[in-house]
Amino acid sequence: MVLAAGLGKRMQPLTLKTPKPLLEINKISLLERAINLLIKSGVEEISINVHHLPEQIEKFIREKKFKVEVSISKETDALLDTGGGILEATKHFGDNPFYVINPDTLWSDRYIEEVKRLEDSYFKNKKPTLLLVNKKLSFDGSFKGDFNLTNNQITRDEKNDFIFTGLQIIKRNFLTSENSKVFSMNKIWNDLIANKELYGIESNLKFYHLNTHEMYLKISNIKITD
Repeated sequence: MVLAAGLGKRMQPLTLKTPKPLLEINKISLLERAINLLIKSGVEEISINVHHLPEQIEKFIREKKFKVEVSISKETDALLDTGGGILEATKHFGDNPFYVINPDTLWSDRYIEEVKRLEDSYFKNKKPTLLLVNKKLSFDGSFKGDFNLTNNQITRDEKNDFIFTGLQIIKRNFLTSENSKVFSMNKIWNDLIANKELYGIESNLKFYHLNTHEMYLKISNIKITD
């Protein structure tokens, strides 16, 4: 499942006319990078949620003709936040585990091996598993950290050394107990952490995250090797 419904306010003015997932680095859109990584990792069915300028994303998907089944989950009236968006977009996934990917990260083929390790870890523990990276590897040095990671188990503390890369594996049964239609994955993660049920693996790659207009320009102006 690809999260593509955000407004991209911190990317303005770029996102006033173009949805953030369609912004490009090295002439490849962020959305295409995320989809390509999923396809090369063996995914055969993808669901994408949309809200801001949705017709552009739908047109992009039609024209690209990816060799996988792609469905669109339209959050027409209101954004459902990350958790609500995932739950709505994966209704047809049944009881199968699935990836959730955020195209804000600069994904490339370099992540294929890490996706495989994430999958191996998930099937070992059968619990939601996140791909994390030490904040020392972040191109953007302003990140304070989201989590800590010890023996593949995730915690949240006063000081956190790891950033969530935007890639995870989960099943719908970890979300369906939530009563609200609009909710954040942070609520789900906090509940899982309290029950010692949230796992993670560590990425060893330099982390490029396009969260602001300034960061987009900085990353656009350096030589990124795909």
